Amino acid sequence: MTSTDLSTRLAKAKFRAWHRGTREADYTFGCFFDTYHADWSEEELAWFEKLLTFEDPDVLAWTMGTQEVPAEMQGAQMDALLKLDYVRI
Repeated sequence: MTSTDLSTRLAKAKFRAWHRGTREADYTFGCFFDTYHADWSEEELAWFEKLLTFEDPDVLAWTMGTQEVPAEMQGAQMDALLKLDYVRI
């Protein structure tokens, strides 16, 4: 993958993360992106892109512990998302 391709994917992911439709989702996705994206590998970016395909209420339910995280999304990145220590307002 070229750096241009990666830059384009990151720009699209950032836009999608910050334009979810509700303030809660924008902060959850957007602040997570802003905090962690600089260190992501292509695999980690692909995980985030997949996360963006899920409905906001589902992801927010995962962060609140009211719904179980699907096995396909579990791992170190999900652990970081569930901490919610990356939201700085």
